[in-house]
Amino acid sequence: MADNSTTDALTSAQHKAISALLSEPTIRQAAVAAGAKERTVYNWLKTPAFAAEYRAARREATSQAIARVQQFSGHAAGTLVALMAPGNPPAVRLAAASKVLDLAIKSVEIDDLGARILALEAAHEQKL
Repeated sequence: MADNSTTDALTSAQHKAISALLSEPTIRQAAVAAGAKERTVYNWLKTPAFAAEYRAARREATSQAIARVQQFSGHAAGTLVALMAPGNPPAVRLAAASKVLDLAIKSVEIDDLGARILALEAAHEQKL
């Protein structure tokens, strides 16, 4: 979550609302789950401290979900390779091969962007 100064600025009802916002599909349902009025939750979302804490909680939840998905990326790659094997229908093989190529291209692009960012940061540091 956010730093202690932001966290300490929130009430227990607001913390409960943040938890509900992360688990319920709508703000209305989150308000009910948190025992707050819907209008109150909307008002809290407009306040900087609550909004910052909610963003931090969403980032943390998303980070955990991504880590979970990454655990299975090796299995996903294996599945794509298996789908490209002879014996599978041509449309399946084509879709899998296309996805593998797309991912390979994205990987190179990300590596290139990372190298460019590092070069820009180094050039910036030299100017300072």
